[in-house]
Amino acid sequence: MNTDSNNLSKSAADNNEIDLSVFLLMLLRGWKFVVFFALLGLAIGILYSRYVNPTFRSDALLQIDETSQGISALGANISDLIGSEVSKAQTEAELIKSRMVLEPVVDMLHLDIRLNDPTVNSWDKIKNNRTDTQFNTPGGVSLKTENGQVEVSQFNVSQDYLNRPFTLVRSDTGFVLSNGFDDFKGQLNQPHRFKGTDGVIQITVTDLPAGAHPVNITKQSLQSTTDSINGALSVTEKGKQTGIIALSLTGANQQQTTSILKQILLSYVDQNQSRGSEETTKTITFMETQIPTLKQKLEDSEAVFNEFRKKYGTIDVSKEAELLLTENSQIDSQLNELKLKRADLTTYYTEEHPLVVQINDQLKVLNDRKQEINGTISGLPEIQREFLKLSEDTGINREIYLTMLKNYEQLKIVKAGQIGYARIIDLPISTYNTIAPKKLLIMLLATIIGSLLGAILVLIKNLIRNVVKDPERLEAKTGVPVIATVPRSVTLARLMRKSKASNRLLAYVDHNSLSYEAIKSLRTHLMFGMPEEGKAGQRAKVILISGESPGVGKSFISANLSEVFAQLDKKVLLIDADMRLGELHKMFKIEQNIGLADYLSQNREVLKDNNNLSNFIHPTTMDHIDFMPRGEYPQNPSSLLAGDKFSNLMTQINPHYDYIIIDSPPILAASDAIILSQYADKVLVVARYNDSTERQVVYAVKQMNKANVQVDGIVLNDMQQGIMNKYSYHYSYAYGNNK
Repeated sequence: MNTDSNNLSKSAADNNEIDLSVFLLMLLRGWKFVVFFALLGLAIGILYSRYVNPTFRSDALLQIDETSQGISALGANISDLIGSEVSKAQTEAELIKSRMVLEPVVDMLHLDIRLNDPTVNSWDKIKNNRTDTQFNTPGGVSLKTENGQVEVSQFNVSQDYLNRPFTLVRSDTGFVLSNGFDDFKGQLNQPHRFKGTDGVIQITVTDLPAGAHPVNITKQSLQSTTDSINGALSVTEKGKQTGIIALSLTGANQQQTTSILKQILLSYVDQNQSRGSEETTKTITFMETQIPTLKQKLEDSEAVFNEFRKKYGTIDVSKEAELLLTENSQIDSQLNELKLKRADLTTYYTEEHPLVVQINDQLKVLNDRKQEINGTISGLPEIQREFLKLSEDTGINREIYLTMLKNYEQLKIVKAGQIGYARIIDLPISTYNTIAPKKLLIMLLATIIGSLLGAILVLIKNLIRNVVKDPERLEAKTGVPVIATVPRSVTLARLMRKSKASNRLLAYVDHNSLSYEAIKSLRTHLMFGMPEEGKAGQRAKVILISGESPGVGKSFISANLSEVFAQLDKKVLLIDADMRLGELHKMFKIEQNIGLADYLSQNREVLKDNNNLSNFIHPTTMDHIDFMPRGEYPQNPSSLLAGDKFSNLMTQINPHYDYIIIDSPPILAASDAIILSQYADKVLVVARYNDSTERQVVYAVKQMNKANVQVDGIVLNDMQQGIMNKYSYHYSYAYGNNK
């Protein structure tokens, strides 16, 4: 059992290897097809690399500080008051691509104005290898054309005209702006405001190409323009948690690409600096509103306290009252600080914010304690209690005012030196090195894709059109033995490429070849495979040679088989029964207009004269071989063959020949082969290697079998030898002198 299992595994492996080799051989046989598509892909790659404009890239680096260093450097108190500024690099990367940053760049460089030269077609792009593109500056948009340059410094349209193309053409007096419905005329170097059916158009044209050279102009929407920029803009953080952002922008014009990226950087830095100083500005504004109030409150409390001391003199406060006063003063100071912080926080947050709620809870606790202390102090003498109150109010107001004034001056210093948390490390520069198209890579990929496409088509073609390659497989499919395999004659194939090559008999052009020996092997097989006498005891043995379709080489086999039979001193008659397209007469250099068709078209009285056959059967230049050409093309070839005339012909010629070889029309093209088979001792079907399909050969044999005609053998013609052909071992069936 182990031995059987090993044998099965080995057999399966062999089958897999054979299947892979079959696919490889399919590709090798179709190498011309693969090479054609590879060259086609290479040509497309070359054309594409010339069609596409070169692409340039500009790079820049930006650093994002995690925290601001300006306010924190002034001390913990003011940092706590303002809060820390935190910025994630990834968040800033998304902000750079926002309309908030890009819109100022679009407005400054007029990036929403698009110019296009409609006279430049695809062939011009391929021929010139690159085309001019527009250039944007703060002064306007320009584009070079074949007839001059177009310059537009202003172009604004209403909402309905956005993303709709207009055409600019120079006129005798200036220019004409058209959208297909309305024509607006204006003068160069002057601003114009036109009113169209869908809105207002504002335009200032500085220059236009000479003649009637048209230029397309379009005002894009902000969304379309920013989307276009973002499509070419890349913003990524270098590494993890580095805070370094790498920006790159691609475009067809290196100078413009660098200019746009630079303006994007500057716009972002301006926005960043504005956001960084916004918090400080709001705090200063709040302090400016509070300082005059606090100062007035301090002055009022000092005036009241001084008036009280002047009226009652100095009062000595006892130790207990002094402690209560100290604690109460501290509580009031804490209450005022908390109120100040609460007022500051409420400028940014709502009452439900956790920080505001926390301060409210602290205020509640201190107020409760203050009420308790006030209750204790209420027992003190009225004058002493009034002194404590006035003294406490004056001290608290002085402390609050001085603190506010100090912080206000500090924040003014901070604002003057605040720079934001984004820093430009590298500004973009123009390198003028193209990054695309990578011509060599494109051509290589196009060639590879073309080769793969060609290989796929070769495999599909071979899978769909299962051509004849394996004689054993053909025998199994048809049930008819392959009695001969005729290799291709290289010499004959070379001669056939010449238009004047007339003689295709192997005896003359390649008598030492394996092909010629294969024909002799076929002769030997037929000699020993046929009966002693022909049909009905006649002398001649009739061999019918046909094929499943035209072009398989049945005439080649018929002619060369006749020649090798004649070598044995046998009298041979070769009949070209293909009265439609037969060309055997060219091989023997005999006119085809007097032949089988002419004989069958005669009257019956003429046919009775046996000597009349000499007019239709012609001797050839080779000994023992006579030839009957096809004759003039008749109207009803099949009817002529099915009549008595052909039967009479066979009866008359049979005693005069040893072998009669009939070259009939293809089986699947006409029914002539079935009609002629009733006179034949052997019926052979010719199939061409790697050209005839198995399905057609099988169907041709079935058609013959349905008519009760037995096909005696198949001749596989034009076998090719080489490493590309898996079945080249069938060459061993023939033996020849290859000197």
